[in-house]
Amino acid sequence: MNTIELKNLLIHRISEITDIRFLEALKTILDSKSESSILPITREQREEIIASQKEIAAGMYFDQKDIEGEVAAWLNAK
Repeated sequence: MNTIELKNLLIHRISEITDIRFLEALKTILDSKSESSILPITREQREEIIASQKEIAAGMYFDQKDIEGEVAAWLNAK
């Protein structure tokens, strides 16, 4: 049995299940193995991400190497 045949068999078998608790258990298993999981975020988190993307596009950010250089210079000056 190849992957497509197995998927189709599972889809058919799952469609026949009426036990909600069993279906929820299957969903939990599938959620833990999904390669395309979408992380749910709040409206506030989404707004913060959008604002951050706009700041980056406007050049309002610091390069990690530049910061590390400044910190090293500051530490060496002491």
